[in-house]
Amino acid sequence: MTTERLLLRRWCEDDHEPFAEMMADAEFNRYMPGPFDRSESDAMIEQFEGNFEIDGFGMWALELPGKTPFIGCIGLTVPRTALPFCPCVEIGWRIAPRFLNHGYATEGALAALRFGFEQAELDEIVSFTVPDNLASRRVMEKIRMRRDSEGDFEHPALAE
Repeated sequence: MTTERLLLRRWCEDDHEPFAEMMADAEFNRYMPGPFDRSESDAMIEQFEGNFEIDGFGMWALELPGKTPFIGCIGLTVPRTALPFCPCVEIGWRIAPRFLNHGYATEGALAALRFGFEQAELDEIVSFTVPDNLASRRVMEKIRMRRDSEGDFEHPALAE
């Protein structure tokens, strides 16, 4: 799937190393579970790929065609964790730090939403983050997601 600047694609072997570096960074993971070691990040990629077979969609690797083969990932997943609003489909993104603040998350998220509603024919797509993750909250606002304050919850995988 392409946008004006991005290619959202299935994962390849060359994505494993940059994804592992990103997921091992404690600062990068400050608002998410993590950091993760190489075997854990490889398992995530396997799960992302498996989601395409199970659900018909998943987390795509994100690249800048002709410039950078991997800048992060973005896509749709069915959370397998017990969360108060599940079952659901979640949109999420992880952009490598040096590619932040260029609008890539917003651009990719809009493409993923279009896919979800138009091709996967989903009725609803949710997103969630911790209150302090202002960058993700801004992306959510830009892609016109609405906050459901009654849906606030403590994520079981995040430390206090």
